[in-house]
Amino acid sequence: MIQKQKYLKDKGMLALLAFISAFPPLSTDLYLPALPQMKEILNTTQSQVNLTLSMFFVFYAIGLLFWGPLSEKYGRKPILLIGMVIYTISSIMCGFSQSVGQLIVGRIIQAIGGSAATAVSTAMVKDLYSGRKREKVMAMVMSMVIIAPIVAPVIGAFLLEYVSWEVVFFVLAGVGATALMAGALLEETIDNRYTDSVWRSWGRLAVVLKNPNFSILLAIFSTISMSIMTFLAASSFIYINGFGLNEREFSYFLTFNAVFAMIGPMLYVKLSRHFKSQAIISAGFPVFILCGISVATVGHVSPWTFALSAALATLIVDGMRVPGINLMLEQQQNDTGSASALINFFGMLLGSLGMHLVSLNPNDLILALGCIQIMIGLTSGILWFVIRNRPFVQYAFQEG
Repeated sequence: MIQKQKYLKDKGMLALLAFISAFPPLSTDLYLPALPQMKEILNTTQSQVNLTLSMFFVFYAIGLLFWGPLSEKYGRKPILLIGMVIYTISSIMCGFSQSVGQLIVGRIIQAIGGSAATAVSTAMVKDLYSGRKREKVMAMVMSMVIIAPIVAPVIGAFLLEYVSWEVVFFVLAGVGATALMAGALLEETIDNRYTDSVWRSWGRLAVVLKNPNFSILLAIFSTISMSIMTFLAASSFIYINGFGLNEREFSYFLTFNAVFAMIGPMLYVKLSRHFKSQAIISAGFPVFILCGISVATVGHVSPWTFALSAALATLIVDGMRVPGINLMLEQQQNDTGSASALINFFGMLLGSLGMHLVSLNPNDLILALGCIQIMIGLTSGILWFVIRNRPFVQYAFQEG
């Protein structure tokens, strides 16, 4: 590790990385219990309410491409601070929304600001750590991030018992302000900044994408990750409207899923001490497909059969993300900000696609989710088995 954190120190740096990496789940899970209520209060449809989720992720993804290369030129810290100012102000705008249209606009601006945090977080991990240490830190950060989806829906459901849904967004404004203050203590992590023009810095995205090794890995691990956001889009309607649970009961089931997400990265670290990373990933794909089959066939039986099948799928995906992200970062010695932006961009973009696909069959969301998971597992799995023994994969894991 490069010793740069005069104020934050090692533990403080890990906490900051986890906190700013948690903006996507915080910005969605905190108000997931309110979606059915918002549909009634705003006098709109499920599809329109889901746009507050899917449009958030679309513009979050676009924002990643905007901020990532800029962090190479101007530094990680300035980009983080600017993004947090935008996020905080737009969260307040969301809280004062009087229609679903206003809320969607506020969520779009909120997404653009919040994406700055994600754009710099992965790049900062690459700035400060390398090899096996990076994998361990990434697993720790990902596990710490899961605290957000564990706590957020419970807090959201608790708030909804006493206040209206608008207050949830004022809480998010407080989260943004906290990140802004913490970011002010950050010392710059990038050593060599990009010295060419701003336009050319954005052009580095294309340079990274032209790396075929990076691009094929990007396709594999972005596709498998989209199942998480697909689950999030359908979960409240499945549990509340489908199984008849209230908002608090739903938050408990979402917490159950988040616990499995937290276990996934740490389980990978433990397994990687005894098995090759390639073997762990290769075993993950067929297990994930079986989880999708289980969701589609027995998920309707009870909320617990659905929850267990979905949680196991989440565990597999989050476990594979650790070596997947590290493997992609190993393909790029430079342009870390652009690589980080692309990794998160395609994860968000495909996740938004999954959110749209699952809503096409509102009468049977469980079957739709299961079928999507099966297709994801087959597509990503086939690609992985084609390239898993290629030299660039072998070399990257050996370096780790």
